[in-house]
Amino acid sequence: MPPQEPVGAAARRALTLLADRSSEFTDLRALADIALTRGRERQRLRGVLLVKAPSSIRFEALAPFGPPILLVAIHEGRVTAYNAVKNEAHVGPANAETVAKVLGLPLNPEDLVAALTGRVAPPPDLRSAELLPPDDAGPSLSLVSVGGRQRVWLDLETGTVRQLEIFGSPFNALIKYRRNGTGVLTGFDLEAAQSYVTGSITYQNLVEGGGIEEERFTVAVPKGAKTQSIR
Repeated sequence: MPPQEPVGAAARRALTLLADRSSEFTDLRALADIALTRGRERQRLRGVLLVKAPSSIRFEALAPFGPPILLVAIHEGRVTAYNAVKNEAHVGPANAETVAKVLGLPLNPEDLVAALTGRVAPPPDLRSAELLPPDDAGPSLSLVSVGGRQRVWLDLETGTVRQLEIFGSPFNALIKYRRNGTGVLTGFDLEAAQSYVTGSITYQNLVEGGGIEEERFTVAVPKGAKTQSIR
């Protein structure tokens, strides 16, 4: 375990900004266009995305006509993926490995919520925090915790996250956020070269804080569907 290091005044102010921005987030809903490339495999999906703090996610991939063709939900420590075309469901514990198998993004639910919403909370097991000099993307915080290391580029006036870099197991990833002229999140680009993963998500009709019922994240697998465990 890394030793606890003292945090300077500038880094502490930046941490407070991050914590304040993260604590403001309750939920998000949007129409999402997802493009992912993993090795030679390419995937494009368009659907409805629901996100609720701290770790609930639901994505329904839409068919041109008719009901959703794919439904993925992460809630209360479980992940469920139902493919309507194959009438198959995959269920298992929600962690970075299982989320990677379902969504192609090896992040635990809390980190995935942070990535999808651009709201990065300081880790609860923080060991050190250092405010780094600005580069092309602006100033950034280097954060080291028991769980790993992150670098967060942020606006030091508002706490708005511009970029997020995640280091370590199971992969390294750089996420660059896109926002409109008023600062509203419009999507992000992702690059995880070590895992041969690149991609982007573009949001439309995004609504934050509109309220989403807990039951929206519970998936009832249809009777007769073939169900397999995700390990």
